[in-house]
Amino acid sequence: MPGLFIDVTIAPEIAKDAAIARKLEEVCPVGIFAADDGGVKIVEENLDECTLCDLCLDATPKGSIEVTKLYES
Repeated sequence: MPGLFIDVTIAPEIAKDAAIARKLEEVCPVGIFAADDGGVKIVEENLDECTLCDLCLDATPKGSIEVTKLYES
């Protein structure tokens, strides 16, 4: 379920990558990502804390994470 302001989707091909999961958990300043059983879990209650810093986008292959601003049309 998306937050009120932000939604994050992860491409299936990286969702189960343990190394990427650990990297995302490390780089996100507001705890949106958690490494969970060798994969990436989105911590939904933290979605609206997103600062749009792009650290998650920089830490993963291009196009594998999408951050959607729900307040823009």
